Amino acid sequence: MALSPLVGLRVLRDPVSGSDPQQLILATAGGDRQAFKALYDTTSRRLFGIILRIVRRVDWAEDVLQEVYVRIWRHAERYRPEKGEPMAWLATVARNGAIDWRRRNADAPWVQEYDDQDGQEDDQPTVLDWTAAAEDARALKHCLDELEGEHRNCIVLAYTEGYTHDELARRLSRPVGTVKSWIRRGLLRLRDCLEG
Repeated sequence: MALSPLVGLRVLRDPVSGSDPQQLILATAGGDRQAFKALYDTTSRRLFGIILRIVRRVDWAEDVLQEVYVRIWRHAERYRPEKGEPMAWLATVARNGAIDWRRRNADAPWVQEYDDQDGQEDDQPTVLDWTAAAEDARALKHCLDELEGEHRNCIVLAYTEGYTHDELARRLSRPVGTVKSWIRRGLLRLRDCLEG
């Protein structure tokens, strides 16, 4: 099938409130373009994050995301609700798409070996860079561990898994305002801890 279901879609659109990914996948399998658009709106942010962690560049991640949603459109009938959660299936499609892209583009600049004959500086991370990153990660983990459970959970789910405020509110069975407040307070405490 052609790319027409993706026309007009943008990365990181606001998700459709109250959309159930499982029902949207099943409807997409039946060729429902509105369901496919709602599925994209609901899940693209999370899948984009997964892809970006693998391909490491926003422009490449955008290309892969488009390919991934074409795969989802073409193969939605392969999803089996009894075998797992819809986001797990979608995340697997995204991960596999990103890995396939890396294999196809093995000669992309981020994979090429540094050739010191060309006279350019190596922009690969040094041991000092890795050490500094590890120290930053330890400091962040320490500060996250200092947060109350709700604040920590909301921040981790929002910033590593791509959950929106509405999705977090549904998942935690709390009002959206409470979730926003937890995230805001948690971020302020994180900032104070990291600066301290």
